[in-house]
Amino acid sequence: MTPAERLAAFRAHLSRLGLDGFIVPLTDAHMSEYVGADARRLEWLTGFRGSAGTAVVLAHRAAIFTDGRYTLQVREEVDGALFEFVSLPAVEPAQWLHAAAAPGAVIGYDPWLHTRAFLEGARRAAPALAFRPVSENPVDAVWADRPAPSLAPIEVHPLEFAGEDHATKRRRYAEALSRLGADVGVVAALDSVAWLLNIRGADVPRTPVVRAFALVAADASAKLFVDPAKLAPAARAHLGDAVTIHPYAGFAAALGALTGARVLVDPGTCVAAIADRLEAAGATLVAGRDPVIAMKAAKNATEVAGARAAHRRDGLALSRFLAWLDREAPSGGLDELAAEAKLEAFRRESNLLRDLAFDTISAAGPNGAFPHYRATPRTNRPLLPGTLYLVDSGGQYPDGTTDVTRTVAIGPPSPDMRDRFTRVLKGHIALAVARFPRGTRGGQLDVLARQHLWAAGLDYAHGTGHGVGSYLSVHEGPQRIAAARGAPGIDEPLVPGMILSNEPGCYRPGHYGIRIENLVLVVEDPRPDDEEPMLALETLTLAPIDLRLVEPSLLTPAEIAWLDSYHARVRAAHAPHLEGPERAWLEAATRPLAARVRVAA
Repeated sequence: MTPAERLAAFRAHLSRLGLDGFIVPLTDAHMSEYVGADARRLEWLTGFRGSAGTAVVLAHRAAIFTDGRYTLQVREEVDGALFEFVSLPAVEPAQWLHAAAAPGAVIGYDPWLHTRAFLEGARRAAPALAFRPVSENPVDAVWADRPAPSLAPIEVHPLEFAGEDHATKRRRYAEALSRLGADVGVVAALDSVAWLLNIRGADVPRTPVVRAFALVAADASAKLFVDPAKLAPAARAHLGDAVTIHPYAGFAAALGALTGARVLVDPGTCVAAIADRLEAAGATLVAGRDPVIAMKAAKNATEVAGARAAHRRDGLALSRFLAWLDREAPSGGLDELAAEAKLEAFRRESNLLRDLAFDTISAAGPNGAFPHYRATPRTNRPLLPGTLYLVDSGGQYPDGTTDVTRTVAIGPPSPDMRDRFTRVLKGHIALAVARFPRGTRGGQLDVLARQHLWAAGLDYAHGTGHGVGSYLSVHEGPQRIAAARGAPGIDEPLVPGMILSNEPGCYRPGHYGIRIENLVLVVEDPRPDDEEPMLALETLTLAPIDLRLVEPSLLTPAEIAWLDSYHARVRAAHAPHLEGPERAWLEAATRPLAARVRVAA
């Protein structure tokens, strides 16, 4: 079916259901950012392949809503003759519906795909409309070739990587229930289920999670709702007698059996259908954040050691790729897809890569201006002299998840490229060297990364830093570094053990994109004269930053010292594992900038 045929079939089915419109989010029943193939309803209907978006379909109008990360991408992937392009958060779906739909229109929604907060906000924003839940998603009714749910087996995440057994984790969860006065808690987020029970899976591409729900009781026992076919004997033995197995499809009925119980429900991760079922059963809802979120955000000593090891391994692969790129790109024979494949090949040589952490952003020239671009045979561009190449990539290793972006000059860069790159670098350094007292929020640090761009009238339309999991989701809350008021996570205090990205950028549509991204670890940073307990950020990522794009005259001596010190760490980590041309390239790529500046002077 063509996009127009899909939209027509969907509208016809809505009419048969007596609905005037329908809201189609990207997420699944677990409020996931990345979803399995069977849950990609938004992509099937619209063609949009980003990780955040919503569509609204009426009988004669339709719109797709995306934020600033996807302003360009959505226009490349979605037919503008079928869907209007609307920017978030300037206009929310319900605000658009209020203006576009006739008073009294009946707007359908799937209660397994929306939180109550979203629906309450929609009703406030469009009070003249009737929002009606459906028992079966109408997209599924017209999606004839919809994939079946994954049957990938559950993998045990061993103690050597987890650092804490799941019995201890469940006891910590039960203690949180006791503090909140709850008898049982709903664990709905897939990465929370995986972390809590020390299991991993392959139900969602690039994110090693299992499609499952869990109910954890105050005695630390748990019920895991998952397809039993996914459980091999080793996984069953790992879970033990305190974790009982139930069919995934039986989760709704289990909620209905919690009559009289006080049930902890996270408004951010539990969909409306969960709260509806519990209230219908006579349970009392205890609203509160899933305790697992904070537990897994602060990595334990084993997870921190694993992250450092994974980043050394990953940085070596990326450094070898950058050396290869420098040798091959000047010939003009490379393109985005070839470079992307070669980088994955270098990562796989370690024999420890389980998967990529996300679809690699391999963006040449103007494609780099799409912050979440993904190369396809249709969009594939060559790497040409005089352009920039941006590669944002990461790996899933059993001991850690990586995420790194490098921007590389293909041939001599222009003064404009050097100026903007150096301003991005200055912001990156400012965040990397920050010291801050306990209790500092991510939102308080964001300006450090933007200040030098703002001084030149520039900015970027995405956050500066997101949390990262431990062999889990590459986007993990609750911590975040961002500027938008009210953005999730920016008011979350940073605590030791949290891992975040440091990724300021600058984008010139039609020309290039620039982003420099390392992952950083929040650490304690006590010094003799401190009057307050202080924290700092330890840079985990180890890969060269392209010195050809650095304009030394824009850097302070302290910034030059940071860059030289960082490159010395990169050189020390990787040089012993390289030989011949690769080692020579690394030595040149990490040469001290301070010496070059002195010679030039």
